[in-house]
Amino acid sequence: MLLSVVAGLAVLAWLLHAELIRIPDQYNPWAPLRIDEPPGWLTRLKLERVGRDAALCASVLNQAEMRFTPLPDRTVGPGCGFSNAVLIEASSVRLSPAFALSCRAAVSLALWERHVLQPAAQAHFGQRAVRVEHFGSFACRNRYGRSDAPRSRHATADALDIAGIVLSDGRRIRIAQHWSGSDAAALFLRDLHAGACRMFDGVLGPEYNAAHRDHFHVERGGGRICR
Repeated sequence: MLLSVVAGLAVLAWLLHAELIRIPDQYNPWAPLRIDEPPGWLTRLKLERVGRDAALCASVLNQAEMRFTPLPDRTVGPGCGFSNAVLIEASSVRLSPAFALSCRAAVSLALWERHVLQPAAQAHFGQRAVRVEHFGSFACRNRYGRSDAPRSRHATADALDIAGIVLSDGRRIRIAQHWSGSDAAALFLRDLHAGACRMFDGVLGPEYNAAHRDHFHVERGGGRICR
């Protein structure tokens, strides 16, 4: 019976891969990731595939509500530099200043904005988020700036530090000020943090350590961590 099940699954997988039968892309592991597709159990698999394929990543990122310019590959020092990165000028929200981010991290950011940030803003405040405030992305440095530490994911443009959100009515919700509360702002930030853990490989926030007391560090690449 076990052999029959395995054989059946293998045949089904081949039929799907050969596109001889069709199922919704959301449930098809071989279908490319779509930014507008609701996240599901295959999203992580598709994100990993995007991270390994530069052409596929560029194709997926072109679906995003994002204004960006591809950047030439760059090396600025040992373990520092980026490939297949973009300069992000704006997205579904204002981003100031513009920043460099790897394509794979930019795809995760686009998913987070569409499926986490905007739904959470509507759920908690009945309005859109219009700006993401940040502390930057690419920086040739080690973790915590220590000479004896490994390179940070910032050194490869795979990380972004998010400091706060501005809503359409002008209200600013800052991680440094609102994370520890129990009001709508604090619940909103906790939803953003939990949602980021579904879209990025690593997410560090105020409860990780004092160095992250005022921002969310989100990154692609490296190990999985959600703190």
